[in-house]
Formats: sequence, C-alpha cells, structure tokens
Amino acid sequence: MALHGLLSVTVGVPNVAETQSYYTDFGLTPHDDGWLATRDGGHQLRLVPSATRRLLELVVRAQHPDDLAVVAGRLTRLGISVRQDANAVTATEPIAGFRVVVRIAEPLHQELTPAPTSNGPGRVERLTGRATGVLRTGPVRPRKLGHVVVGSVDQAATRRFFTDGLGFKVSDEIAGRATFLRCSTDHHNVLVMSAPVNFLHHSSWQVDDIDEVGRGATGMLEDHPERHVWGLGRHHAGSNFFWYLKDPAGNFSEYYSDMDCIVDDQLWTPEAVEGAKGLFSWGPPPPPSFLEPEDLAELMTGAHQAG
Repeated sequence: MALHGLLSVTVGVPNVAETQSYYTDFGLTPHDDGWLATRDGGHQLRLVPSATRRLLELVVRAQHPDDLAVVAGRLTRLGISVRQDANAVTATEPIAGFRVVVRIAEPLHQELTPAPTSNGPGRVERLTGRATGVLRTGPVRPRKLGHVVVGSVDQAATRRFFTDGLGFKVSDEIAGRATFLRCSTDHHNVLVMSAPVNFLHHSSWQVDDIDEVGRGATGMLEDHPERHVWGLGRHHAGSNFFWYLKDPAGNFSEYYSDMDCIVDDQLWTPEAVEGAKGLFSWGPPPPPSFLEPEDLAELMTGAHQAG
C-alpha cells in the first residue's frame, strides 16, 4: 500500500499545559519541543493554543515520491489546491478546514509482543502461575497513534477527500452516519461521521492487549473519575477492545487493542452496519455524551463567530 498509516496529529486546545499533563498521565512521553511521543511511533501528538478545541493537522505516511505525485494529481482533479515538495504533499480538507500532509516516512516498526498464555475449557496453556496481566506494575504506554475520528457537517464530501483525494479505502460503514477508512492494514485510520459542527471526536492509541486497556483506563480514573466516558467494551467494526476517556479540552482519547487487520483487500467485504451493532459488540451502552459531546453547542457558536 502506497500509504501506510498515520504519522502524527496536531490538535488546538485552549489549555495546552493542562491537556499536555493529561496525555502524559495517559502514557505519552512529553518532549521539550512540545511533542508527545508513543513507544513505537515517536512524536505523534502536538498540542498548540487555540480558542476552541479543534483538529489542525493530520500527517499520513507515504512510501515513495511517486506516491506523492499520485496523491497530488487526485486532489487536483477534485479541485483542491495542493502544495508539493520533494518529501510531502499538503492540502486542506474542504469542509472542516484541517490540514492534511502526506509525507514520505519509514514504515513503522513494532517489536513483536508475545501473546500472553491463557487457559480455557479443555485448554491449559498457563501452568501453575498467575496471568501476566495481573502481575504488571509499570505504567501503560501506548505503542502508536491508531486512528482519529472527525465529525463533519458534510460527511460525504469529507469522505470523498480521503478516498478519491488521498486514496484511503473504505473498510465498513455505519449506515448513513459514518465511514471507517484505512490507509494501512489496520481496519481504520480515520473515521468520518456526520455531525452538526466540524470537530475532532477522538484520537485512538494502541496498547498491547485488553489488560493494558483496562490498566491504562483504571489508572487514569483513580484520582480523576470525571475523565471516564465509555468502556470497557468491544467494537463490532474493527473488533477492537476499547475504553474512552476525556481530556481537559473536551476531546476523547481511546485506549484500544486487538484491531482487525486487512492484509488482502480482495478478501475483505465492507459491511454497512446499523443500530447498536454499528457501535459495539458488547459492553455498556454508549452514553449520550459520547454520541453528542456536551460542548457541541459551544463549538457551533465558536464556529459561527469565527465565520
């Protein structure tokens, strides 16, 4: 695949120091240059001052200069202006106005984490010992930025920017509401959802397994129960375990593990799911504030004033 995942995301927030402290608690490593890093992906989150919370930039990995030319040509045919140099193509998504950069970058290398042994009916793999998940004591540190979810007032147009313009592929859909899009073998790297205002719904960060999802979230909630949004559960689209939390600016952040991988496009058929199945396979039902974040009216007012 010419594109191979997300390199980084830049988010504008009105309270940079407070929000950076949250993501440090979340397990990202802060650096002096303002970036926060994952274990495998390096510098993947940048927080900058903004009057309201908003997605400012998404950087996508590409393999070769020829891939940049292909992307630039596709965007130009859509009537979208591009800026191209030897290492990157930059364009502005036409609805929400965030910047997308497709940049030549090395493929992300992740060291193999051995799957923990597990016991089950008629299957005893872990002999005379406790599960490794209950013995872990170190902090949870996300491995990489997996995906971002954006709300768009014109879902079809934003989806077209990613598919017809950048070359993302459709993995699944929530009928009439959202589209799961991939630029790697991960089930999705971007989800575009219909919304009454353009906004960043959440960023999602990969951890090793369900124990790390649970350990990470419970650690975040120990002294800050107000951070809880939704979880623990398992999605249907993507199949991943999830737990969602809320940062001080109002953005959601997700710990996830065990996501579907699509290594052969011909063997995957996108599904249009409906109702609750489109959101989760099991777990508590999503709270209303997950579907419509509580600050949407404030964001709509801010967008109107900015316009």
